[in-house]
Amino acid sequence: MEYTYDDLLDRLTDLKALAVPPAVGETSGCFSSYDRRSRYNEATGLYEDWGANSDGDGYIRREGEDIVALEIDGPGVIWRAWSANPQMGRIRVYIDGAAAPALDMPFRDLFERFDAEGDQFWPANFPRLMPTLSRGRNRFIPICFSTGCKITLGPSWGMFYHFTYTKFPAGTVVPAYSAALERAAQTRLAEIDRALALRGKLPMDGMEWRQVLCTAGESTVLYQSDTPGALTAFALEVPEGMPPAALENLLVEMYWDGAAQPSVACPLPNLFACTAAGAEDFRCLPVAKSGGLYACFWYMPFASAKIVLCNAGGTDTLLRVGCRTKTIPGGEAAGLLRFCARTHGDAFGGLDAARFAPGGDRWPDWPLLRCQGRGRLCGVHLAVDNRWPEPDKPADEWWYGVGQNKTIDWWWGEGDEKFFVDGEAFPSTFGTGSEDYIGYAWAAEPPFSLFDSAFAVQNAVPLTGNGMTSVARFHIVDNIPFQNELEAYIEKYKANTWDDSRAVCEYRATCYWYMAAGGKEKGHP
Repeated sequence: MEYTYDDLLDRLTDLKALAVPPAVGETSGCFSSYDRRSRYNEATGLYEDWGANSDGDGYIRREGEDIVALEIDGPGVIWRAWSANPQMGRIRVYIDGAAAPALDMPFRDLFERFDAEGDQFWPANFPRLMPTLSRGRNRFIPICFSTGCKITLGPSWGMFYHFTYTKFPAGTVVPAYSAALERAAQTRLAEIDRALALRGKLPMDGMEWRQVLCTAGESTVLYQSDTPGALTAFALEVPEGMPPAALENLLVEMYWDGAAQPSVACPLPNLFACTAAGAEDFRCLPVAKSGGLYACFWYMPFASAKIVLCNAGGTDTLLRVGCRTKTIPGGEAAGLLRFCARTHGDAFGGLDAARFAPGGDRWPDWPLLRCQGRGRLCGVHLAVDNRWPEPDKPADEWWYGVGQNKTIDWWWGEGDEKFFVDGEAFPSTFGTGSEDYIGYAWAAEPPFSLFDSAFAVQNAVPLTGNGMTSVARFHIVDNIPFQNELEAYIEKYKANTWDDSRAVCEYRATCYWYMAAGGKEKGHP
């Protein structure tokens, strides 16, 4: 396989590529500043200090005054860089073993690129490719390498970092990143930035619409096809004035290829990264909402398809249903992965409950998705009901601690994402906090903001943080490929009820992934 830089840039907007089975040897992960006290003891088979939470100080090793933040051998690409507080300490990116760095600049400028130095750098103005989300700094401009990459951060670089990457199979031809390579691609980057500005734009072209009456207590077919094809957009419009909570009673199920069990089973709001408590309008690359119109743009291939809505409420509901489809050859459809999505609460089926309870070595891991087979994880939506009894208490009395003495208290978002791929004993993705995973930062202090971008959204949150929060992160370029199995978790420090049952912290997750025929979720029929 050979990739040009333009090929890699195309991946930034290519939802169809998610349905392509991962090649043998294709892997991904995230290098971050997570707390290195968390480790796996091979001798005992147990995890130690698994809930350690000083997540700003971790690194691979020191080289002089610098820290090594990332080191990869082989061909690959870094898709995303994130930091909560990038400062003037220098980032140096070494490509393919070169002695001189391909990038050498203040870490802050990696995300701003307006303070040019000499003739190596230049101003860049790509707000969709380098979004700031509620104080979190993100960059989605690929840095590719043929034989390896190393990133160092110099003194006073800032606080917290993530670098997500894909490593390609041995022998894959990838250009060596350089400032000149990126400069030559500036026009293409500008085009992609403009395309991302139009993400999820509503109304949508090419849609076929019809009205469907969904009778209370019954299931209604919304779409059916016995011809191989692909859904490229699917939308539901609910009646004006319909209470958001009523949407919880509308369950969307999608069946591919005559399967007895649905590959998609989600309450209507959750399928579109919203909550039954309501969400503000937003636009991401794979999903969007405008008023009562909910839309998704995942590429959903099939040999045959049936979409059903189960109305568990007590009232008949008239929906407007829109589909955009394309016919594809049966052989092509057979070779692609199938889109999957499922919403769950405390789904610990098949796990040793004692290990995941407080005092267990796997606490505070909370399962997002556990599955067997071949596929790609492409997104996570979290609906967090987070309520505490004294919201007017001074913030310093609710604050989650200082330095090493963090007690979490009312803030839910400290939990790190941990993705175990193909039987890994230690996760190849280990984050630094739930808000960092989404792409924002420093969210434990009100007032809280709403935001959306191509790859992340916070479409519901009270100004105080006391109530329902809805967030989502979409792995489009930095999806998580797996050949045999995936176990994805996020840390949840608080019980569903805490503070003598006066406070609530309940999670509800919807994961979006692609799976080959024969794959299945663990702990689920």
